[in-house]
Amino acid sequence: MELNVLKIDGTPSGKTVVLDEKVFGITPNDHAIWLDVVQYLANQRQGTSKTKDRSEVAYSTKKLGRQKGGGGARHGSLKAGIFVGGGNIHGPKPRTYTSKLNKKVKALARYSALSYKAQENAITIVEPFAMDAPKTKDFLGILKALKADGRKVLFVLPENSDNIFLSSRNLPEVKVITADELNTYIIMNAYSMVLVDGVQDTLAERANA
Repeated sequence: MELNVLKIDGTPSGKTVVLDEKVFGITPNDHAIWLDVVQYLANQRQGTSKTKDRSEVAYSTKKLGRQKGGGGARHGSLKAGIFVGGGNIHGPKPRTYTSKLNKKVKALARYSALSYKAQENAITIVEPFAMDAPKTKDFLGILKALKADGRKVLFVLPENSDNIFLSSRNLPEVKVITADELNTYIIMNAYSMVLVDGVQDTLAERANA
């Protein structure tokens, strides 16, 4: 797939790039995408939910009444879960939701997501640029010139740039990351992608390594 490289004002720079078929041109595997997204979201969970059971609540342990002859059920402690202030029955305990996924499956999922974006013509290549200072207004102007504003856009840089990151931080529909941070979930969660020229070569090198 061949794309024109645009300047930050939206005009063609005169350069074209060919996207690697192993990264942007494979037959997408929906199941691999699902597995990777589920794993990513599960790994974001803290797993710190906790309630106290009857052995942990501070309450009297005095037996409420006689064992027999009271005309009701037997009770041995106000800590029981059926009483107000008693322990929680089968409540959550701290746990980890982290899971692992085969590296090849993760790579397949990532390239499947990128291939979907390529099929949808949702990838824009822009020539490398720098910002002298964090300016949200200037960055928003770049997005408008590239026709990438208005919907969720994933802006991928070859390396970290504090000024570009800070310029986008107040824009809820924009996510700026480096090529190293690219994963299946954030690709699928974006409507379109803007790649700074060079990112596609980094991805192709990893796929062919």
